Amino acid sequence: MPRKHAPASAEVAQNAAKTLYANIRFASVDAPVKSIVLTSSVPNEGKTTVAHHLAVAIASSGKRVLLVECDMRRRSLADEIGVRARYGIYAVLSGQIDLEDAVSATSQQNLFFLDSEPHIPNPPDILSSQRFKRLEAAMEASYDYVLFDTPPVGTFVDAAIISTHADATILVVRENFAKREEVMGAFEQLKKADANIIGAVANMCAADASDHYYSYYTKDGKRVRKGGGESLEAPSMPAARGAAVGAQAPAPATSHRTGHAQSGSRFSRG
Repeated sequence: MPRKHAPASAEVAQNAAKTLYANIRFASVDAPVKSIVLTSSVPNEGKTTVAHHLAVAIASSGKRVLLVECDMRRRSLADEIGVRARYGIYAVLSGQIDLEDAVSATSQQNLFFLDSEPHIPNPPDILSSQRFKRLEAAMEASYDYVLFDTPPVGTFVDAAIISTHADATILVVRENFAKREEVMGAFEQLKKADANIIGAVANMCAADASDHYYSYYTKDGKRVRKGGGESLEAPSMPAARGAAVGAQAPAPATSHRTGHAQSGSRFSRG
């Protein structure tokens, strides 16, 4: 990921997020993705930043997107997007307030935010409740996309719980940070939960202007130049159940629901 003072850093993040959004749109033609879980294997891999930039990319396309704080132990979305909400998820679930009154508008047109109150007891029980499932259905009925920022799946079970009924799950992998066994352990835990893992995002990567700051990888681990040009060999990838996920540059994951290989996307933070 480029350093903060790099002039191109904002453009890098925007372009990477738009590419990620394009990949998601083509993840399943027959059953369009609306609700997406973003998680990681360990803390500090940048999943909240990825979720925010992805939400901005979706909103910029004219689609209404709701960004939901589901990391109830370590809330960070409010600081990331600069919004202070008066109400949160628990107030809605307990019937104290309606969903539309708890949702906050942001400075980005078409981007909305639902926060989580601090110190919510027993998050897994809340997320696995029928009330939360009904709330998720209400979110999907009101917005074109719903993005859930969740805790690392290698630390807490929350992401795996939500992934059982969300349309898709994306695993954020910070380059040269998470260990291979941690990434594969997170992947296996999500698969056991029957998550529809449509791909991985390599985060905090070194920007390469010649490659437009991101790369695509085929099912065979071949790196493809933008525009469908010559393919290059990708780095060695660990593989499991037909899907490859790498800490340095993720290869495509195969969706067990759609049967199609999905491209991973390098995401360079601004």
